[in-house]
Amino acid sequence: MKERQRRILVVDDERTVRDILQRTLEDAGYDVITAANGQEALDKISQFDVSLVLLDIMMPGLDGFEVLERMPQHLNIPVIMLSGIHDETTKIDSLTLGADDYIAKPFSTGELLARIQAKLKRTESTS
Repeated sequence: MKERQRRILVVDDERTVRDILQRTLEDAGYDVITAANGQEALDKISQFDVSLVLLDIMMPGLDGFEVLERMPQHLNIPVIMLSGIHDETTKIDSLTLGADDYIAKPFSTGELLARIQAKLKRTESTS
């Protein structure tokens, strides 16, 4: 049986952040697609088989909260919020809206990869 391709969608309006995350995740063996804004993220979620989403909160147009609210729930895609906002209210709002985790920028790539692996392991064991 062929193992399902693990594809991560990186959503951030900052190109540098997208590029760094893409390289890091590809080096770790993931297939990576990127989106520069919330609408592009929703489009890619509907077009591709996405295993996990790394989602920035502060973006022009649809922000990360709006993307979370509009994501098709039946797909059961884990979402890790990435944000420079460190206050507790924002973290709680993210989790309440359906995010599976929240990582404040800046973060270590080791911690990010460990959290991704944990989320994918749990998701794959329940599917």
